[in-house]
Amino acid sequence: MKLSATYAFQDPGETLFAALVDPAILQKCIDGCEKMEKTGEDSYNAHLKIGVAGIKGSYVGKVRVDEKKPPESFTLHVEGKGGPGWVKGKAKIQILPKGEGSELLCESEGQVGGLIAQVGSRLVEAVGKKMQDEFFRKLGQQLRNTSVPGK
Repeated sequence: MKLSATYAFQDPGETLFAALVDPAILQKCIDGCEKMEKTGEDSYNAHLKIGVAGIKGSYVGKVRVDEKKPPESFTLHVEGKGGPGWVKGKAKIQILPKGEGSELLCESEGQVGGLIAQVGSRLVEAVGKKMQDEFFRKLGQQLRNTSVPGK
């Protein structure tokens, strides 16, 4: 599964970048995320409860940020396992100045296995796109409602 999307933000790149590597903000933006804890420099454990096409379950996952070039780009690696299956993926994030705000380009790819994979690639891709769009919508809300370093 591959996804590519562009999102516009009112905030400058420095603020957006800081929010995207803040575990407290990430937890609020990821649907179903119950806990996000730092385990090392740029690495986290996450606990999520999500469902795809009636297949619901809990997942424990790892998130790692690398190739950081603040405030312009980074790569996010994600892997998780749970009762309904597993997921593994990465997203390349690029932040570009646009007027007084910024534009974020997200190119992601992922793989799923187990029961989740049995619902079909089109449905999994649609759910992935919806989750990605919802994440960035919530991020925009968080940026408007909280104090983020660089803001």
